[in-house]
Amino acid sequence: MKPQHLLDISYLFAFRRAGLFLLIIFLFVLLTACSPRPTASAGPIPGKEEYGMTMKELFTAIEKVETEISKCMSEAGFEYVAADYNTVRRGMTSDKSLPGMTESQFIDQYGYGIATLYTGLAPQLSELRTPAQIGLGEQNVQIFMSLSPADQVAYTHTLFGEHADATFAVALETEDFSRTGGCTRNAIEKFFTPEQMNATFLNPFDALVEKDPRMAAANTEYASCLRAAGFEYKYERDIEPDLRKKLDTIAGGQPLEALSSDARSALTDLQNYERSLASAATDCERKYLDPVADQVERELYAGPQQ
Repeated sequence: MKPQHLLDISYLFAFRRAGLFLLIIFLFVLLTACSPRPTASAGPIPGKEEYGMTMKELFTAIEKVETEISKCMSEAGFEYVAADYNTVRRGMTSDKSLPGMTESQFIDQYGYGIATLYTGLAPQLSELRTPAQIGLGEQNVQIFMSLSPADQVAYTHTLFGEHADATFAVALETEDFSRTGGCTRNAIEKFFTPEQMNATFLNPFDALVEKDPRMAAANTEYASCLRAAGFEYKYERDIEPDLRKKLDTIAGGQPLEALSSDARSALTDLQNYERSLASAATDCERKYLDPVADQVERELYAGPQQ
């Protein structure tokens, strides 16, 4: 049998070892709790700008495309001043807005501004400061206005192709290059991939967000909310392309005065449909999509862009 003092020392060492072990466990739990949550992607997170670009990449893409548009127009015998990043960006951010109107007021009066603002004319001729007109820049509007009516028609077709409303700023904001034409499309094709040119292309960052189970559930609730209001759309991103497709079927890019009475009536119906849809979709989006998307995006991409 060991002397009492040796037993006391043994107990003391055992107690210290136990305390050290508990301390290690506590520190491990603390560090684990404070560690950043893993993201849904094992690879680098795409940029949050259009087409998954970072702010720097978007700036470069706009500068390159606008320079190429100017070159193409010059080769065709027309003057076009390459719009700078700020000008194109203003056109993009003026989506669903007009001077003196809040976004809610715009939606109530114009919906998405697709069929409701349709004239079939070149955007430079619009009396309203539309996103298409803003994104072209004041210099290009003045250049266009100085042309004869016949040259304006040729200029418009050379710059935009069949759809005069499909300007670079509008197409970039909506992430849909499928309707672009003329020098605008020629320039875009030089700096964007065939996949990005496809109407079904989905922003890589948006794709990451949609993979999250919480977002999938929110999209289901969103679709149910729209269905209750009388509209059948599975995703919010499906709405505007569908409206543009319906508009192209009715108007075919013709000026309003050239439309038949039946086409005018169909256009009025589409405009009413668009207003009702925009109001319902906005309410459903704010209720079901926005809160979840904000949370998922913060977890996926919390740091600043390069």
